Amino acid sequence: MVSEKISPYISFTREEWARLRFNTPMTLTKTEIKELQGINERLSVEEVEKIYLPLTRLLNLYINASQQLHSVTDQFFGQATRKVPYIIGVAGSVAVGKSTTSRILQSLLSRLPEHPKVQIVTTDGFLFPNATLEEQGLMDKKGFPESYDIKKLIHFLSDLKSGKDKVRAPVYSHFTYDIVPEEFIEVDGADIVIIEGINVLQTPVTNEMLSRLYVSDFFDMSLFVDADEEDIKRWYIERFKILKESAFKDPNAYFNRYADLNDEEAEQVAEDIWNRINKKNLELNISPTKYRSTIIFKKGKDHLTEKISLRKI
Repeated sequence: MVSEKISPYISFTREEWARLRFNTPMTLTKTEIKELQGINERLSVEEVEKIYLPLTRLLNLYINASQQLHSVTDQFFGQATRKVPYIIGVAGSVAVGKSTTSRILQSLLSRLPEHPKVQIVTTDGFLFPNATLEEQGLMDKKGFPESYDIKKLIHFLSDLKSGKDKVRAPVYSHFTYDIVPEEFIEVDGADIVIIEGINVLQTPVTNEMLSRLYVSDFFDMSLFVDADEEDIKRWYIERFKILKESAFKDPNAYFNRYADLNDEEAEQVAEDIWNRINKKNLELNISPTKYRSTIIFKKGKDHLTEKISLRKI
């Protein structure tokens, strides 16, 4: 009881959260929901109705309040300032479902009555190129804080929050497992930008002046997608085995060398990668940032959200 009183969060069960949807309409069809789900997820209409529609309603209220605050600030200064996007950070482990969450939010938010322009930018694009990681001996730490060009990411977010037009982010290919040279995502005139990545709530790892800024300093709100480590590990292995039978089959794919493994061999390789890299990153760098987020979604074994924690204001 005491710990709950001093917790910075209010927690909701799945059913308690679902009741907060009120009259928020369902704007996605069953087919669209299926297209938004991840490789080894089973996203249902019920999950969208009970979890994501209340979240959409809450975000809409937050965004409207932010716009009102912007107007009040303009009134105080006696001048009109440039519109800047509302930035939402989505964090969590590899294979936990961050990308699916981001896609659902993008679809639902873009269908609000105001029809805001919503863009997703993944922090994968801010990884150092493989050549740089190999040179620095960091290939086995890909995804760890030191494998990202944090300076570039901070400058990107700073440009967004300064109202700069046509801000560009690098593109990462999961097919080649590397940055795509001379390819960019352009954010132009977005009302909402979703920044998705395992590292978005992590604190800086350098002693440089820029390290006084956190990536999350530029967020208006943040969401952490959580699950038990054993479940995330299982989802990672399941996804690896599915990719072995699909994307890895392409001879140009970075992981093509795993395409001919049988299921038992693939499971062993995936488990080794998990234990050497992803498990360590989760425990050292990702999980400790969970309580820096505005909202925490805790998933159960079947990918369904079981508990929602909302930071008190």
